[in-house]
Amino acid sequence: LNDKGYLSMGWFPDKGFLNSEWHGYNEAMILIIMAMGSPSHPIPANSWEKWCEPYFWSRYYDQEYINFAPLFGHQYSHMYVDFKGIYDPYMKEKGIDYFENARRATYANRAYCMKNPSGFKGYGKNCWGLTACDGPGDFEKEWEKGRKTKFVGYGARGASGDYLLDDGTLAPTAAGGSMPFAPEICMPALKHMWEKYYDKLVDQYGFRDAFNPSLGWYDVDYLGIDQGPILIQMENYRTQLVWEVMKKNPYIRAGLKKAGFKGGWLEKNS
Repeated sequence: LNDKGYLSMGWFPDKGFLNSEWHGYNEAMILIIMAMGSPSHPIPANSWEKWCEPYFWSRYYDQEYINFAPLFGHQYSHMYVDFKGIYDPYMKEKGIDYFENARRATYANRAYCMKNPSGFKGYGKNCWGLTACDGPGDFEKEWEKGRKTKFVGYGARGASGDYLLDDGTLAPTAAGGSMPFAPEICMPALKHMWEKYYDKLVDQYGFRDAFNPSLGWYDVDYLGIDQGPILIQMENYRTQLVWEVMKKNPYIRAGLKKAGFKGGWLEKNS
């Protein structure tokens, strides 16, 4: 922890801890939980309260939830911890769990893409998904008469009350990583992208990272950090395999309880 009580993002033998820190709602929930449950170097019990301080609860596209624009922030920790039915004090007060929060974020992301305020090509009820991913590059271009957009390479694309970054680039991992939360909208999106863009978007390892229909750009790379959520979350949707394994981990359970989580599977014997 740094002097402010936040977990540092890294440490170097010659420089010590990085100034960058983890706090506020993002993908590092599981990192804080693991640190709190450490049997040898646990961080203090108030670390979760510090973590929650910067939460930004807001309504976006008819959904009320803790805002974080790129969908990956609502997915990564959920790959390993089943937050359905367990509550920390913050979420208990809001009347939902983090699983429901992620579901709402997924619906809001889709709703934004369906409205498509910038008029990008391809967007629709079954073609959506803004999250961190590769992009066509850093340049500005008029891709359609009267429509000029500043495109970016790799970037944390997203749509939420905290910020908006949308250059017409979609990533299959956005829908794939949210499969357990909202399969009724995620599966149709994955099927649509698979069928419509198969020749350019799918290859040896499944979906390539991203594509931009407005530019006719299709990524040539696979990113492990984006392929992983598709694979793991699909299995959690199918069999809950990863969740069930992690529920037996004493350090995860200890960290959750230390953070004030109660209810659901956490109250049962491991």
